[in-house]
This record gives sequence, structure tokens and C-alpha cells, in this order.
Amino acid sequence: MKDKTIDYVLRTTWLAVTKMYNEEASKFDSTMATGFALLSIDPEKGTPSTAMGPKMGMEATSLSRTLKSMEARGLIERRPNPEDGRGVLIFLTDFGKKKRAYSKEKVLTFNEAIRKNTSEEQLQHFYEVAEIINNMISNKNIYNQKENSL
Repeated sequence: MKDKTIDYVLRTTWLAVTKMYNEEASKFDSTMATGFALLSIDPEKGTPSTAMGPKMGMEATSLSRTLKSMEARGLIERRPNPEDGRGVLIFLTDFGKKKRAYSKEKVLTFNEAIRKNTSEEQLQHFYEVAEIINNMISNKNIYNQKENSL
């Protein structure tokens, strides 16, 4: 893989992970996006709907569609936020908590399998490189706006 670009490796790896999770989720009439949303909701206190998009890295329209589908399937319920009358908190139903436990089990199984097949040093380097990439993107250190102006 050394002759591949970094973005190519990231993209193809993420697509493989997405496909794997979606195949597992489809066995239970679900999707990876639903599983990720279930894991992003605090099972006790609920989660503000506005906090979910950034937490999951999803656009508002995609998140809205996912939440609407989850609500229709009885996985979540929306309640007014008592601290902010304009906001909504997303809570898991009992059914949603069961599906969340399943999603968590699948994520932990994936993590355990990767840990068994990599050294602690390899994993540490992976996390370090991912953090560098995220920081460089967040700080706009790759495509500086001034450099690219015509």
C-alpha cells in the first residue's frame, strides 16, 4: 500500500468498514448510520438533537432523515429540552436501548479483532497519524485560503 496516497487508503478503508458494518446491521433490519446514532445518544440523559450532527460528523439533512427513520421504527423518542424550550432531546426507547447494546457489541468486536492483529505500537501510531490529520484539517493547515486565492 506504500504507493497509494494517504487519502486513497483512508477512503478505501472507511468504505470497507462501512460495508462490513452495513452487512452486519442488515441482518437485523438496520444500518450503520442507525447504529452510530444509537451509540451517540446518552442512554440515561438523552442527547440534544443539535449536538448529534457534529458528534457524528453528519450533515443536518442526513441526520434528520436518520432520526425520522429511527423514530418511525420505535428506537427513539423526541422530548422538549427542559433547559432550552426551543431545543429537543433525543431519548432511546427500551427497544432502542436493546439495539444500542447490539451496536456496541459489534463495535467492540471490531476493535478487539483489530487489537488482536496489531501491536500496541502500531495502534498508537495509527491514532497519532489520525490525530495529526484531523488537527491539520481543523486548523486549515493543508489548503491555506491565502495560498489558493487566484
